[in-house]
Amino acid sequence: MWMDPAMRFTVLLMFLALASASPIKNDFSHCEKIVKKWALASLKEEATEGKHTLRDLLFFLHVPRTGGRTYFHCFLRKLYSNSEECPRSYDKLRFDPSKQKCRLLVTHDDYSMMSKFPKKKTSVVTILRNPVDRVFSTYEFSVEVAARFLVHPNLTSATQMAGRLRPRNGGVSTLDIWPWKYLVPWMREDLFNRRDARKFRGSNHVRSKDPYNMEEIVIPLHEYIMDPIAHDMVHNGATFQVAGLTNNSYYVEAHEVRHCVQKYKILGEHVLQVAKKRLDEMLYVGLTEDHRESATMFANVVGAQVISQALASNTSVETAADNKAEQSSSISDSERENDDHQVSTSDQKASEIASTGNLEGKKENMTVKKLMAAYEDCISNLRKTQARRRTSSLKRIAPANFSKEDRLLVPEVVLEQIRSLNNLDLELYKYAQDIFAKQHEHTMQKLASTEGLEGLFNNSGGITLWKTVSLVMCIVLLIVVLLFVNARRKISKVKI
Repeated sequence: MWMDPAMRFTVLLMFLALASASPIKNDFSHCEKIVKKWALASLKEEATEGKHTLRDLLFFLHVPRTGGRTYFHCFLRKLYSNSEECPRSYDKLRFDPSKQKCRLLVTHDDYSMMSKFPKKKTSVVTILRNPVDRVFSTYEFSVEVAARFLVHPNLTSATQMAGRLRPRNGGVSTLDIWPWKYLVPWMREDLFNRRDARKFRGSNHVRSKDPYNMEEIVIPLHEYIMDPIAHDMVHNGATFQVAGLTNNSYYVEAHEVRHCVQKYKILGEHVLQVAKKRLDEMLYVGLTEDHRESATMFANVVGAQVISQALASNTSVETAADNKAEQSSSISDSERENDDHQVSTSDQKASEIASTGNLEGKKENMTVKKLMAAYEDCISNLRKTQARRRTSSLKRIAPANFSKEDRLLVPEVVLEQIRSLNNLDLELYKYAQDIFAKQHEHTMQKLASTEGLEGLFNNSGGITLWKTVSLVMCIVLLIVVLLFVNARRKISKVKI
């Protein structure tokens, strides 16, 4: 149909006007406003002074699959008594913190938990992990825990599953804990559906030898990372947790801010800046990959101050051998699951010993040296227990069995997808590496200046070194004396 130029120009203007007022643009503008407002308010929060000093409450912000469980069992439970641990840590705090006298909170809850505590009296610590490895570990653990339910085909709901897993002492199970209360039921349903499909086909044949791509057994990794549930809780999970924006957040605006950032990737930079600020203000930031250095630094930065505070108040630092039911409930990832398809009695005892083993008497004061020795014993027992339970669980979905060697065989295109989906976590991890390096240098300098001479006497190598130094000093002194006497003789001859 013919249209004169004037009319065509008018239609074009109307089209452009409609386009400029499109819902997409309006939605982005709305999201940008929401995210910037939240970020600005968070960045303006007053920073507390003396971040290197341990305050009244220690908040261990436990990012899932970073190794925080070993710190909880092998460090913190040896530094704090049960009465000092906040109850129901991993199951949302159901009390008024201002009316409690707890000194230790270890939880998967995000940074928004700080809104429940006086910031000036709370120190925060955390551990971060290479984002790609953390995604692998999250996938593997979801499968591992879900596989335990394959012997219970009638457990059709998350509520029934949680009841089956819940320890007899009334504590919380894996399914009470974020994010596993979402990820495990999803994975459990997937395992059941694929098992039923194999039965229907009458064949258990598995075409692939790659455990990360055995679609007959479990959802392949490349499908898992693209699922909406993974987008909401796994990808960039560390950044959202440190920023306080998980779907488990106490912040009212958290859901909308997170949704906007997930929808418009460019807005993620605002969240990243807030997360970096949070890390800057923490007492300690560890790295999963630098395990030994992180543990040593934790003992000297956090452990030493807990011990010092206990000594200052004339109270001994107790180990946690006398666990009570409420405090036992805060064990992450169901350390004491008492189900018939869980760990054996011997495994269970090993886990308990690892977590609560006495050092040299319950009433004896702790030292950093004793703490590190206890940590080494504890982590060894804990790893053995975890390895046995993992093997037992994965037998139920054989031949699927995950290993570090298998990770190396995952196609690069999948790895690149994981990196792209976790762009914020990658940036935050790099930032954490810088913080760790500076903190490590600061700690080493402090130890060298305050414990240098003491260390010479506290180990055999130091004693040998000190003897050598003393001998050299004596020789130098003798030479000086001889030179002085010889000079006096020459002066006397000159005077005569």
